[in-house]
Formats: sequence, C-alpha cells, structure tokens
Amino acid sequence: MAAPCADPLPVLYRDAWLAVVVKPAGLMVHASALARGETDFLADRLRAQFAAPVHLLHRLDRATSGCLLLAFDAETAGALGRAFMAQAVEKDYWAICRGWPRECAFVVDHPLDGGPGKPAKKPALTEFEVLATCELPLPSAGFTTSRYAWLRARPRTGRFRQIRRHLKHISHHLIGDTSHGDGRHNRQFRQLGIHRMLLHARRLAFAHPHGGHAVVVEAPVDAEFARALALFAPPAAGG
Repeated sequence: MAAPCADPLPVLYRDAWLAVVVKPAGLMVHASALARGETDFLADRLRAQFAAPVHLLHRLDRATSGCLLLAFDAETAGALGRAFMAQAVEKDYWAICRGWPRECAFVVDHPLDGGPGKPAKKPALTEFEVLATCELPLPSAGFTTSRYAWLRARPRTGRFRQIRRHLKHISHHLIGDTSHGDGRHNRQFRQLGIHRMLLHARRLAFAHPHGGHAVVVEAPVDAEFARALALFAPPAAGG
C-alpha cells in the first residue's frame, strides 16, 4: 500500500490517456525481489493519486529521478509499448561521471546481460554528449584534483542499468552509484553534501498515440542534483 501521507508526485503532462510524472530519487517503482521489506512504491502512489489503474511504460532505477511515462488503459499502453520497441520515444538523461571523456560526443556500443539470473547478453547502445566539465580541489589516486563531466545520455536500447554499466565499461563511473561506480569519488561528493546517485531522466519526447501530436516534457532536478550541477559552468545553448 502507498504511504497514507505521501505527497502527490509532480505531474508534467496529463490527459485522458496518459501522464508523465516526476519520480523522486530513492523511491522504488514497484515491488520486486530487491524491495527488501519496502512498503512504499511509486506504482501504488500513482494508483491512489489518479484514482485509476496505471500501466507503467518503462522503468527507472530506485536511485534515479525524473520523467516516468504511464498510461491509463491497455490500448494506450500497447501503442506506447510499441513506440518504445521501435525506438520512437526519445529518452534523455543527465549524468555526472568521473573523469573527462576524450570526445565531446561519443557512443558506447557494448552488449549487456539482463541482470542477476539473466546471463544472456543482448546488444546495448548509448549515445553520450558532454555538456560541461569541472576540476575540483579534491585529492584522488595520487592527484591533487579530481575531474568530472556532466553528460547527456540517450539510451537507444533499454537494458538493465544500461547507462550506469556503460559508464563503468569506459571507466567514467557514474557518481553516487554504489553498485557500478567508484567508491573514492562517491565519498568525495558525500563530503560535499551530495549523497544521491547523479542520474536524472531529464526529457521524454514522443508522438501521442491518439492524434499523433508531439509530447515533449522536461523534469526539473531536485535540490541535491542542483548542488552538483552548480559545480559546473553552464552548458552550451540547447543543453
């Protein structure tokens, strides 16, 4: 059951068929083997908030914040599901990683398994763009400073923890990721008062399944993510 005093989730878009809400970091989407005694789930909150059945169209990790798309009926859910499968839904994320990637725009094309108990690997591709970089006076690994990059990530496939694992694969670990990140840099950010994983589903764009008009939404970051972004110079126009 949803927590009786939980605040309503911010709604970025809503009509008779679908909605896009802002998922907060730290809230699980639904009950699973990873729930470990949790009783508060986003799916339950949404059913109570909208007083209607909800069909969640994609998933966000517990520690990830941002845009989450849902449908109110099976027909709309099916149409949006097909759009996801056809890669017709644009999903842009903001991420902060350790180090400075060599290229301003790059692609990670690296197969991934399906997570625990699912060893079969499938194609996985993520497009990245560097929005800004910074160098902080934080000693690490023999250096007197530490470098970080603010990225836009666009996953073209939807594999288990894809962005996090792709960043690990290229040794630009996501800050705050306790499963696939770098503990030294996670501790550096905790000393700055930033304790969350720095991955945010910033933008969704898709054609509405009823009418075909464009739906484009952007989710604001929370205060903790905003403190991390304040370490960087503003990104170029359009970022």
